[in-house]
Amino acid sequence: MSGQSLLLIDDDATLLELLASHLRTAGFQVRTAPDGPAGLKLAAEALPRLVVLDVMMPGMDGWQVCERLRALGPVPIILLTAKSEEVDKLRGFRLGVDDYVSKPFSFAELTARVGAVLARAASGAPAAQRLTSGELSIDFESRHVTVAGQPADLTPTEYRLLEVLARHAHRTLPVETLLEAVWGPAYAGEAEHVKHFIWTLRQKIEVDPGNPQHVLTERGFGYRFE
Repeated sequence: MSGQSLLLIDDDATLLELLASHLRTAGFQVRTAPDGPAGLKLAAEALPRLVVLDVMMPGMDGWQVCERLRALGPVPIILLTAKSEEVDKLRGFRLGVDDYVSKPFSFAELTARVGAVLARAASGAPAAQRLTSGELSIDFESRHVTVAGQPADLTPTEYRLLEVLARHAHRTLPVETLLEAVWGPAYAGEAEHVKHFIWTLRQKIEVDPGNPQHVLTERGFGYRFE
């Protein structure tokens, strides 16, 4: 499980630093955020494999952050809390939390929980090999795309862009995230690349490219597949 990306969200700066250091020593790639809004921004940009989230934070608490994270996608979440009442655990699980660790805890315990949650996520249902939305159909295994039963002649870059968006359906992906995933780190800051290929992709997969139904723009933020 080492090498996978984690996001830690906690307003306790000392705990955040120590826990991040311990998890990095265990081989994980770790990003940290001191509050809910910063954590949500990082989650959208970095697409972590797992989020460790403190419940008791000022302003936007962990419950609110958890709800927003669930709206972004199915990322596994471990909640940290000083409380251990059963009602809080039930609330967390209803929100789709994968595990619940009460403070105080040992770093070794939390690291083990992180590994266990990642293992469960990896052993879950395999990623869908086909996606159909209206007249658009994507076969991820054969990399074949059709519109109303007719092949869409996509370039490799157009296909990769569509695949990344479709694999994160209903989740707005920032332009920089798309650049990293489709073109690589050498293209950081080249937002026009994304804008151009979004335009050409829409010409090939949308019934009305001027009124897209699949690849939508979130102005000032990025793009979303519906």
